[in-house]
Amino acid sequence: MKPSQLTLTALPGVPLVAAGDDLAGLVTDGLARAEIRLEAGDAIVLAQKIVSKSEGRTIALSSVTPSARAVELAGIVQKDPRLVELILSESKTVLRARPGVIVVEHRSGAVMANAGIDQSNIDQHETEHALLLPRDPDATAAALRDALRARTGADAVVLIIDSIGRAWRNGTVGQALGVSGMPALLDLRGQPDLFGRNLRTSELGLADELAAAASLVMGQAGEGTPIVHARGIPYARREGCAQELIRPHETDLFR
Repeated sequence: MKPSQLTLTALPGVPLVAAGDDLAGLVTDGLARAEIRLEAGDAIVLAQKIVSKSEGRTIALSSVTPSARAVELAGIVQKDPRLVELILSESKTVLRARPGVIVVEHRSGAVMANAGIDQSNIDQHETEHALLLPRDPDATAAALRDALRARTGADAVVLIIDSIGRAWRNGTVGQALGVSGMPALLDLRGQPDLFGRNLRTSELGLADELAAAASLVMGQAGEGTPIVHARGIPYARREGCAQELIRPHETDLFR
């Protein structure tokens, strides 16, 4: 039996991204520099930041007027009230608040800190900015997949990922925000284990596992490698989306 092998390559030479930039062009240029030919079943994994920047999701804090609620909450969490206002505008519900962090249910339904809003790896030279998450990561992933198929002829998987903390462990890991071309959640229930016993509860967060692996070669600071090519993903071909990974309220034990 041929051993399983997953190959991850951070594409070199990706320039700084600005609003309106062509993500498909950045991917194909990066593949060419890495001398990789895109094949069906490969995956292209993009950091959320470059997607958000291309969609114009960079907001100058000077343009934000904080509400009374934002000012009150800012006093609790010790954050800029303008930043807190952006967090509230991107959220359905505030779940927890303490100095340094606001845990919310994002408008996408995902639970995360600070609505995924970040200020790292953004040019703050002239005025202070914050970067919001993409408007619809699943839709963006699907559109980019179509664009890459049109340019390369290959039907590849596309993931948009970000780092996230977890309620039950320290540290952040890569997580899928947008998915197209593969199942985000793989149901293994009914599959036999090594001894023939059928699995009863096993569901694999396949897209999150790939996101975490790709995040290792992307890096988290100034590496400048926000696009990763992956080959050898063990998955069944079917359509999927990141919404599959969001736990329903009735089974969420942390709310």
